[in-house]
Amino acid sequence: MESVDVLVVGAGLAGLHTATLLARSGREVLLVDRRSNLAGTIRTTGIFVRRTLEEFALPDDCLGPPIRHVALYPPSLRRPVTLVSRRDEYRVGDMGPLYVAAAADAAAAGVRVVLGTRYVGRLDDGYVLVDDDGARSVRARFVVGADGARSRVARDLGLDRNRHLLVGAEEVFAVPAGDGPPTFHCVVDPSLAPGYLAWVVNDGRHAHVGVAGYGARFPRGVRHALERFGAAAPGLAGVERPAEVERRGGPIPVGGLLRRISCPEGLLVGDAAGAVSPLTAGGLDPCLRLSEIAASALDDAQHAGRPYALTHYDGAALRARFRGRLLLRRGLAQVRTPALATAAFVGLRTPLGQAAARRILFT
Repeated sequence: MESVDVLVVGAGLAGLHTATLLARSGREVLLVDRRSNLAGTIRTTGIFVRRTLEEFALPDDCLGPPIRHVALYPPSLRRPVTLVSRRDEYRVGDMGPLYVAAAADAAAAGVRVVLGTRYVGRLDDGYVLVDDDGARSVRARFVVGADGARSRVARDLGLDRNRHLLVGAEEVFAVPAGDGPPTFHCVVDPSLAPGYLAWVVNDGRHAHVGVAGYGARFPRGVRHALERFGAAAPGLAGVERPAEVERRGGPIPVGGLLRRISCPEGLLVGDAAGAVSPLTAGGLDPCLRLSEIAASALDDAQHAGRPYALTHYDGAALRARFRGRLLLRRGLAQVRTPALATAAFVGLRTPLGQAAARRILFT
């Protein structure tokens, strides 16, 4: 049976970053992903916030133009609240090439990246992987679950699993350069996006048009809501939607960081750990930061030779950082009618309301 120090399951940003950091510290790392091509089956919008852009080295050629404008719309789409930052607040990643570049960095650090390989589960003292040649077992000192919101690794390790999920759908297509500034448009309309938002990100190169909400509250499903929104979405004046678009979708955990995200056999990172902002549903910044903590904890545990060294990788302690946004998430989830959403904009148009929005959107 093949043996490695760490088996990482999932080659999203969290898994790639964790694996690279571990390999750079001298650990033998095997990273597997069921996709045969990392540039395909993208699930995230790919929005990077200012903190991430300032503190993490991301390939500039994989990032779109900077965005400083955010427009917030009531259900009527009239009289949006427009916020403008003095700094570059967002850039949208071209996630396919970015994943490929991150995988190349991981391989250069010594990670063995194996694609087209599915994690099945634990069996005796190994982990079963399946590819086109069949099943095989790998023995790993630790396993890292970077395998998404519905993590199989979390199930096998007996760790917490995400229970509070939104479902989202998005279309992405190229747009011609326009006269207006790159803008992030957000629509609060429970009839379109129950418990969350509909959005258009138009950075002058690509448009991302999407909706997300609680799955059980979509009367005719999230895809129908996306079609309805796309027919009148703001921020696309003069843009003709092409016949062929890239379609994305999937579950989004919004319950905050899970409490139990490690055990003596391994730990969780990224969406598997619930490392997504409960309010904004932005997950790229939390996943990178949690991955650094995870890699450090795993390296310490390997060096000490004591499996219980992972106990300080504790979601309950880290969860406190999300307390305010968890409360706001519960509040947004209660906005169930367009009339209530419209009423909320009365407060949002005040100086105090705009200051609060700036604090959420520009930090």
